[in-house]
Amino acid sequence: MPVSPSTAPAGDAETAAAPTGISAARKRKNRAIAAETRIGLVRRARRMNRTLGAAFPDAHCELDFTTPLELAVATILSAQCTDVRVNLTTPALFAKYRSARDYAEANRAELEEYIRPTGFYRNKTSSLIGLGQALVSEFDGELPHTLPELVKLPGIGRKTANVILGNAFDVPGITVDTHFGRLVRRWKWTEDEDPVKVEHAVGELIERKEWTMLSHRVIFHGRRVCHARKPACGACVLANDCPSFGIGPTDPVAAAELVKGPEREHLLDMVGL
Repeated sequence: MPVSPSTAPAGDAETAAAPTGISAARKRKNRAIAAETRIGLVRRARRMNRTLGAAFPDAHCELDFTTPLELAVATILSAQCTDVRVNLTTPALFAKYRSARDYAEANRAELEEYIRPTGFYRNKTSSLIGLGQALVSEFDGELPHTLPELVKLPGIGRKTANVILGNAFDVPGITVDTHFGRLVRRWKWTEDEDPVKVEHAVGELIERKEWTMLSHRVIFHGRRVCHARKPACGACVLANDCPSFGIGPTDPVAAAELVKGPEREHLLDMVGL
């Protein structure tokens, strides 16, 4: 069924510009969310994850890779750069640099030219060469499989490490990028700003086996529906469980225009549009 117009709870900083005219049902829902217990929060978070699973059954890492090393390199390049741009850059890069030793022994100027389109290419070149050298000297040229080992490598922070673990080694991990952090705060899963605290807070709500797929689903939803400045509230599959409903257009037709991506028809069908 189409989502009916409404707004988010009064006093929410993100809802200052929300339209007026909250329905009685919506007010009751907002009050229930505001007063929910810890168990209620866990149930709501897991219900939202299940809904996202139905909305994005094919959610996945949108960086192209075929090996753990390629994923590590692509993730390093994705800093301050779109996945689309990275995916346009990596085919030639991966054809040239196939192993950790190739990066360790790379000519700096040549490597910089390969990755220049991704921005911050000088710093990224240092990270890639350093990564290759560390892998050759400490891990026989192979990426390690644990978080403590990964985060010690040049260019790999906790977010990158979780991407690698979840998508290359099938070890559950929560990837807290800008989309993920923004959405879980809108949903009142946590108020934390620090990515590590967000990771731990969400990890306490969602089953460990779901962590990697949850990350993909939330990021997909952030890119396609729950935009930073103008979320498509009136066409959102999570509207009934979202305490920030109303910070974007609540009119279903107007909101539908904001939904992006190849899943658009499926998402609109789920809300009856």
